[in-house]
Amino acid sequence: MDNLKKFELMEKITRELEDLKNSQTVIVQKIGKIEVDNIELGNKTLDRILPDVHQNIADNLDKIAEILSSFAESKDDFGKKNNVDALREQESIREATEGGNK
Repeated sequence: MDNLKKFELMEKITRELEDLKNSQTVIVQKIGKIEVDNIELGNKTLDRILPDVHQNIADNLDKIAEILSSFAESKDDFGKKNNVDALREQESIREATEGGNK
């Protein structure tokens, strides 16, 4: 896999990790709302189980945020080291040249 394709895959993974983080954030918020609603309702099963579920998902969210931060830094370092902007420019020129010859 050439460096430009590798970097583009890294960008895709970064976007997917961001999406995963956002999805987990929404889940934590929804569980929090259920917990608040249950204060009035007082369902024992929800009282017993939801705090653990909330904590587990919050812990996963922290792990995802840590992975995202580290991976994004690696992606940025790779992009700088391999001069991805120049590679993209070369790819654009090559595509324009090949497109004009067809």
